Amino acid sequence: MTFNIALVALVILLGILFLLIEFFLLPGISVAGIAGALLVVGGIAYAYLYLGGAAGNLALLSSGVVLGGSFIWLLRSKSLRKIALDTEIKESVDNSDLKKIQPGDTGVTLSRLNPIGKVLVNNVAVEGKTANGELLDNDVPIKVVRVASHQIVVIENN
Repeated sequence: MTFNIALVALVILLGILFLLIEFFLLPGISVAGIAGALLVVGGIAYAYLYLGGAAGNLALLSSGVVLGGSFIWLLRSKSLRKIALDTEIKESVDNSDLKKIQPGDTGVTLSRLNPIGKVLVNNVAVEGKTANGELLDNDVPIKVVRVASHQIVVIENN
């Protein structure tokens, strides 16, 4: 009887350990998560089958409390902050060249617009996008329709 109780406790604790490793260290669903779930369910099922209903209920309740408590404890602990990514990106893309371009300006495509590519307008090479999704080849005259925050919208200038 003592062996069965120790076996149930060991299997459930090992399953909880695998589940916590899965939640906090391994991305996605991996072997640790599947093994952890199988060990916890298997330990509880073993308790119901070989130790009786009361022991099974106790194993179910205690494993839920231990898993929930350790999950909350790990979330609140400072140990996760040591492995977490907390870098902030403070750089930005320089789009000051777009201020030199106004709607109605003309230019030429530097690459194929499919529908996005490089264009040259007012001696400034910027990213351009066709207004209606059409494809424009290299060295096609274009006209600026709109200037967005990171690119310009163009049409073919016939």
